[in-house]
Amino acid sequence: MEAAIKEGIYIYCIIESNQPRIFGALGIGERGDELYTVSYDGIAAVVSNAPIKNYSLSRENTIAHEKAIEEVMKDYVVLPVRFATIAEDEGKVKKILKEEHDKFKGLLCEFKDKKELGLKAIFKEAIYEDILERRENIRRLKQKIETLPQDKTYFQRMEIGKMVENALEEERGLYKENILNILKPLAEDTKINTTYWEMMIVNAAFLVNKAKETEFDEAVKNLDTTYGNVIKFKYIGTIPPFNFVNLVIETGKY
Repeated sequence: MEAAIKEGIYIYCIIESNQPRIFGALGIGERGDELYTVSYDGIAAVVSNAPIKNYSLSRENTIAHEKAIEEVMKDYVVLPVRFATIAEDEGKVKKILKEEHDKFKGLLCEFKDKKELGLKAIFKEAIYEDILERRENIRRLKQKIETLPQDKTYFQRMEIGKMVENALEEERGLYKENILNILKPLAEDTKINTTYWEMMIVNAAFLVNKAKETEFDEAVKNLDTTYGNVIKFKYIGTIPPFNFVNLVIETGKY
């Protein structure tokens, strides 16, 4: 017979609260487990019941983890906890809160009145026309071979392709520098993430004080007005500060 899977307490995030609170049936694992708080001395862990097992980094699991934190963030400053952090029981959760109380309290204070905003800047196809218009050497070579048979211009076309590729890389660096020079001074902190294809210029997260949010929004709008003919901006509103805090709690140590 299969051994019964033990039940544990899945920890999503840390908030500042002394009051019992239920956030809805958003627990990981699609069982309908309620999110609720376990509190100690002014701080609380938002948790749900969940089997103690290895949770794969599947789309379903990661979305459930993030949605739970996003729901809590509607009313609280949140400190996201690393995916798949599970304690044995509520007593263990309270012990963690007690031993890490000052650390968690300090981080909650640090992130108060701040929010994470995300921005992706991606070249539109129009960038290629823009490169040809502004790079005379490429434009002249392209015009030179336009009327010639393709089988006679293989190496020239290869050369043009390489020149355009180099120009795109150069343009990407210049636009990235301009965009970040405008936005970084408006943020408390900036996280530059990997750009995963050649048309992506910027993939960044900004930790912005609420007092600067309107100014930051305007700066993004101005960037779109200035560069919108060749760049598409994907601006992501308030999300949990995953890029700036992701608490690692080794539950076995407590």
